[in-house]
Amino acid sequence: MKQDKHLSMIRNFHLADWFTLGNAACGVGALFAVMTYLQAPDVRHLFFACGLVALAFVFDVFDGYVARWRQQSSLLGRELDSLADVISFGVAPAAIAYGVGMDGLWDRAILIYFVVCGVSRLARFNVTAEILSQGRDKVKYFEGTPIPSSLLLVIVIAIAVGNGAIGDDIWFGVIHVGPWRLHPLVLMFAVSGSLMISRTLHIPKL
Repeated sequence: MKQDKHLSMIRNFHLADWFTLGNAACGVGALFAVMTYLQAPDVRHLFFACGLVALAFVFDVFDGYVARWRQQSSLLGRELDSLADVISFGVAPAAIAYGVGMDGLWDRAILIYFVVCGVSRLARFNVTAEILSQGRDKVKYFEGTPIPSSLLLVIVIAIAVGNGAIGDDIWFGVIHVGPWRLHPLVLMFAVSGSLMISRTLHIPKL
C-alpha cells in the first residue's frame, strides 16, 4: 500500500519538478562543500559551493521555462520550488558566508535574519499566488526581491575567495560591537534580507 502511494506521488511529478529537485540537490551539495572546507581548508571547496549555487539558479530558471513550455504547473511544483529555493538561495549562501569567515556572533544573527527573511518571502509569495489564483487574476508583480537574487551575494563571495579575502583577510576586516565580533561584509546579507521582505518594492513578473 505504501509503495503504491510512493509510485502515485512520482507519477504526479512533471518534467519541471525534476529541474526543481536538481535545484535542491545543488543546494545540499553546496552545504556539503562548505562543511568539507571547514574540515580541510582547501579553497576549491568554496569555489565548488559557489558554483553549485550558480547551477541551482540555472535549474531554477529552467523549471519555470519547462513548466510554461509544457503548460504544466501544480501546487506540488510550487511547494517544491519554495523548499528548494530555501536550501539553495537561503541556507547555502548563509553557510558559504560563515565558511569564508563571517562567523562572529553578530554575523550569525544577521545570517539567520537573512534566511528567515527568505523563508518569509517565499511563504508570502505562495499565499499571494493562491489568493490571486482564486480570483482568476494574474500576478503582475511580486513584493520584494526574489530569493534567487542571493546569487549576487555568492558571486561577491566567490570574487573575494579568488582574491584570498577570506578568514582574517576578509574584506572590510572585523569590528567589535560590545563583546561580539561583526564582519561588515555580512551587512550585504542584512540588506538582501530586508529587500526580500519589503512591501513597497515591486518586482514585475516576467
